[in-house]
Amino acid sequence: MPPHPETWMKVTPLGLYCEPGGFHVDPTRAVDRAVISHGHADHARPGHAAVLATPETLAIMRARFGEDRAGDTQQPLRYGESVTINGVRLTLHPAGHVLGSAQVALEWQGSRIVVSGDYKRRRDPTCAGFVPVECDVFVTEATFALPVFRHPPDSHEIRRLLDSVALFPERAHVVGAYALGKTQRIIALLREAGWDRPIHLHGAVEKLCTLYESLGVPLGALLPVPKGLKRGHPPILAGEIVIAPPSAEATPWARRLADPVTCAASGWMTVRQRAKLRAVELPLIISDHADWDELLQTIDDVRAPEVWVTHGRDDALVHALSLKGIRGRALHLVGREDEEDEGAPEALGEETTP
Repeated sequence: MPPHPETWMKVTPLGLYCEPGGFHVDPTRAVDRAVISHGHADHARPGHAAVLATPETLAIMRARFGEDRAGDTQQPLRYGESVTINGVRLTLHPAGHVLGSAQVALEWQGSRIVVSGDYKRRRDPTCAGFVPVECDVFVTEATFALPVFRHPPDSHEIRRLLDSVALFPERAHVVGAYALGKTQRIIALLREAGWDRPIHLHGAVEKLCTLYESLGVPLGALLPVPKGLKRGHPPILAGEIVIAPPSAEATPWARRLADPVTCAASGWMTVRQRAKLRAVELPLIISDHADWDELLQTIDDVRAPEVWVTHGRDDALVHALSLKGIRGRALHLVGREDEEDEGAPEALGEETTP
């Protein structure tokens, strides 16, 4: 009889640890051997001795941390390829979250665990789509695990943005979006919707856009927001779309722009009070995480009799699992819910649980 996953996948202060394999998955601090699901800061940390991840995630880590901090040794593993580590078969599958994001499938003595990392089920022109993998235990996030979170189609939200640009041609539209994943996705969605004019970028999001293009994701014409304007210079970029970190809209940086319309692209914009508190004039419900229905659909798809919940609204999801006859377990991992979608993370690119 295969061993129960709890006997070989341990919850530690550093995160999930595969005991027979001798490695952590998305550890919260530097370790000897780490498998990284994707490049966001609450999953990818600097200073590991050895790192295994997709080639794209390794490139993102090098861009963010520097060559000398992205792992002393770096082992790329493409989607669908497998490697065996101390008897544990490890395979990476697309998670659909951001470029290079992966689910980590681990098999040992006939037992299979899939650690999803963060994921979404919507089509994203900038990354590979989520692939369900049947398993004995599925480790899921629960960022938007409440029935109130049912995200509208991305095309609907992009159309709202373009309609506002057409309605207010004398104003700049500043979209607050995370540097990694969300910025590039919004750009790609705008291109698909027919916006072929240059999109202007805050300096904090330029570097990763350049990286995405170097990794084969076309983004079209991108321009930096002009710098060095003298005092008294007329407001700039009327009728244009600007993408910036979420907090930039409230800084002196935004004063050079023509009567900016403050936009924010996040699943949290479902909560009207949250948009109001942030003085968001045009909330755009565009998320890089699965909503409530997509979480439940994913759990049906992977057919796991047991689901572990790593962070987010675990109580609601665990209850919903019990109604399906599935054992739910809230892991309460440290380091998965310390950063909000405001403040520090905005330059790093995550949309995390508040």
